[in-house]
Amino acid sequence: MSMEIIVNLDVMMAVRKVSSKELAKEIGITEANLSLLKRGKVKGVRFETLASICRYLKCQPGDILEYRPIED
Repeated sequence: MSMEIIVNLDVMMAVRKVSSKELAKEIGITEANLSLLKRGKVKGVRFETLASICRYLKCQPGDILEYRPIED
């Protein structure tokens, strides 16, 4: 199954020079769960978690999540 939502969290973290360890600690999730989120291997993300990420990285949800239609 192809995903229509692309997670660009790793890009934003690189731009802000934030490590996975640092971000996970600051937003209160495990590094393992953050890794799953970065790779798009989750079925969903809580708005509270998304808000915490955006607050810490000083970005918008659209900087992290991208809609890309699947072409047949």
